[in-house]
Amino acid sequence: MLCVSVGNAVKTPAELTELFRVHGLKVTPQRQCIFRLLHGNEAHPTADSVYAAARAEMPTISLKTVYQTLNDLAEMGELQVLDVGTGAGRFDPNVGAHHHLVCERCGKVRDVNVEFPTVKVPRGKEQGFRIREAEVVFRGVCDECQTETNDSNKERKAHA
Repeated sequence: MLCVSVGNAVKTPAELTELFRVHGLKVTPQRQCIFRLLHGNEAHPTADSVYAAARAEMPTISLKTVYQTLNDLAEMGELQVLDVGTGAGRFDPNVGAHHHLVCERCGKVRDVNVEFPTVKVPRGKEQGFRIREAEVVFRGVCDECQTETNDSNKERKAHA
């Protein structure tokens, strides 16, 4: 489920429509479709997955429209663009400080809200950077992939 939000306020498709108008951006049926697909979706979708879902509703929607809309939302601060090493950029509506869990098998990404106040680059190791924030990415195997592995292991043992 991906809820487009600023702070704790979840933006509805109607609020996103108004936000686009305020910023002087066209509000098209295609963009409204994308707003609906994002609302209540926490899966950190890729542009391709949003495009596939949008095409099911609107077969004529273009991938360019999906990318443009997602990037417009990111520029407005409504989405965060993530690269967590799954092979494709992901879009996260949680723009507040948080971390991520990433499944190494299926690529599922989930938020984890926990603080790590001691994660810092040691003094003298900044290499000229002014550090603003830190993000921790935990990698492992999600519950669904674990279940699939356990099921296939049981099946192998049954056939042995």
